[in-house]
Amino acid sequence: MNNRYGNAPTIRRVRTTDSAFTYDAATMDSVGNFFIGELERLDPKIHEPLAAVTWGRDIDLREDVGVGDELSSFTQSSFGSVGGINPAGLNWIGDESTSIPAATVDINKVAQPLRLWGSNLSYTIVELERSMRLGRPIDAQKLAAINLKHQMDIDQMVYKGDSDTFSGAYGLINSPKVAAQTALSATFTASTADVIQSAVNEAMTAVWKQSGYAVLPKKILLPPAQYAQLTRVNSSAGTFSILQYLKKNNVTTNASGEEIEILPCKWLTGAGASGSDRMVIYTQDENYVRYPLVPLQRSQITPQDIWLRTTYWSLLGQVEFVYPETVGYQDGI
Repeated sequence: MNNRYGNAPTIRRVRTTDSAFTYDAATMDSVGNFFIGELERLDPKIHEPLAAVTWGRDIDLREDVGVGDELSSFTQSSFGSVGGINPAGLNWIGDESTSIPAATVDINKVAQPLRLWGSNLSYTIVELERSMRLGRPIDAQKLAAINLKHQMDIDQMVYKGDSDTFSGAYGLINSPKVAAQTALSATFTASTADVIQSAVNEAMTAVWKQSGYAVLPKKILLPPAQYAQLTRVNSSAGTFSILQYLKKNNVTTNASGEEIEILPCKWLTGAGASGSDRMVIYTQDENYVRYPLVPLQRSQITPQDIWLRTTYWSLLGQVEFVYPETVGYQDGI
């Protein structure tokens, strides 16, 4: 069909996806320059990827390590002494004893590597100028990406480590130095508050016992699904949730008067034996368990042609279990 000028009309075919033109969703260049229609209202706010890290909440840092260190180390002392009259008993001695028992000390050093972590930040002068004109500076966006990756990698090293890459690089929730218990009286799913309380106290008492009853555990980490189970209302305690009930009715609180912390941790889902969910019971104290970390550093910005480059780097260590007997795992919850 021809129009009044005798020419066939031009038909434009635009492929759409989810009712949006494909070229509207694509950038023209690397700085985020979009096609914007006349009737389109673009939100200028930058929406970064969703991510959550919780390592800073659940472990204390060892901050005495520096950029020149290759290892972080600590010592573990063992004391020993035989008895007096009874070698397995108390140090009784006679008035004229010539053989007096002596104390012995054995000191063991534990050293773990500090590994270099780094990421390059580079952009051209043209990219920088264009992105600033758009209100989305490319250097700030790339730095935000580096910071997020740094935090996510620390999060993994604190909780899980990276044993696939480095032998022995375990984290807070999967260390072979910590014995995992699998015999639990009940699971959290569909259990009553009394049953869950009994299971939690059972796990806490096991950790307390393995420390020689010297340290009461003060913190519990749970997979998100099991943590959600604790938000149910405890019918036997009125309007209190099972979580509130547990915080006030447990071994540690009753013995010391200190309220325990119970928090969710995404890394615990499937972290136990045979892919089961795991609960971690411990005391958050740098004297018992900690993480060595050198904060993010930056090299000088180096210009080359129209490029500007700099490197952000850090040193990441491995979780130090100074007293592994103060930490416990409970699988199959």
